[in-house]
Amino acid sequence: MRGIVNILKMFIAFFYDYARGLFYTVTTILVLGYCLHPARFASHYTFIKTEDIYDEMERSYPARDNSCSITIGSKRSQLFYPEEHPREDPVVMARRLGILPGGQWKPLNCHPLFNVAIILPYRNRQAQLTIFMNYIHPFLQAQNLDYRIFVIEQSPMREFNRAKLFNVGYAEATKVNDFHCFIFQDIDLIPQNPDNIYACTKMPRHMSSSVNTFRYNLPYTGLFGGAIALTRKQFERVNGFSNIFYGWGGEDDDFYRRLQSRGFQVIRFGPDISQYYMLPHKKESPSSTRFENLETSARRHSD
Repeated sequence: MRGIVNILKMFIAFFYDYARGLFYTVTTILVLGYCLHPARFASHYTFIKTEDIYDEMERSYPARDNSCSITIGSKRSQLFYPEEHPREDPVVMARRLGILPGGQWKPLNCHPLFNVAIILPYRNRQAQLTIFMNYIHPFLQAQNLDYRIFVIEQSPMREFNRAKLFNVGYAEATKVNDFHCFIFQDIDLIPQNPDNIYACTKMPRHMSSSVNTFRYNLPYTGLFGGAIALTRKQFERVNGFSNIFYGWGGEDDDFYRRLQSRGFQVIRFGPDISQYYMLPHKKESPSSTRFENLETSARRHSD
């Protein structure tokens, strides 16, 4: 009798261990499946169809007989990756491409339709900045834009304040020229599709909705970071970015809420057009007050 009891105990123990192992295995598979499955992202977001992009653009100048042409939808090519792109001395590149002092260029053989200021917050990322500049100038010139690039550098005295650098860049750019369109972008993001026009649309546009680090998926529909485009009127309507976000995170979500509070609808181009490659970089320290600041977002549109 005792032998039978021992056998039953061994069987129960074996079954328990097997069931527990099976449970952990199934749970792990389900969790991994959830994390890796594209459906958990907002990958199927609403976007402007490729054939409608040109009509959605907000032109800076009226059309003329000699206006520059912009062809959208016929420039499909292999996606760009930084490792495959040649690097050139910035001075040599500027001379070769005809870039004026201050990072300014416009086409000479036609009248541009878009006048753009590109604002780049910067600190301690020389390698990424070099790669970005080597690529972005030919990219923008191929789109026949009248553009100028502003690199806004922060001192090392305090935590990095990306949003304030954007505000400073906007203020400095408006002293230089009456820019119609402003693009606020991180220097570690490289646009990969030439159809991603670096100009403004009728509504604020999230340009980098398809980044390789997210497996070219949009993590959530409220994301409005990386690279964005707004007209001068749109930016001033929401009073720019909040200045209180020191450290990483929060300022993009805060800005998105500002847009919502003013009735703006964020638009995007398709996932295939909005593709970006993120250059490897050291992460900034997270903001210890980002969640607290977001809770008071609605009361701080004057900050």
